[in-house]
Amino acid sequence: MSDQPARTVLKRFPAAGPYGSWPADDFAAQQQAQGQPARVVMDLSSDQFLVIADSPALR
Repeated sequence: MSDQPARTVLKRFPAAGPYGSWPADDFAAQQQAQGQPARVVMDLSSDQFLVIADSPALR
């Protein structure tokens, strides 16, 4: 049994977004405002930003 919390990918965003646009950060902030502990990580292998939650997603 692992001590690591389960991670849930809430949404994926391409890394090549318009200059000055931060859609992954905006989405994570919306999730946090709704009580979902979300954060943005970079998935280098897919060249995407992932918004993840360290606990099961609230739905």
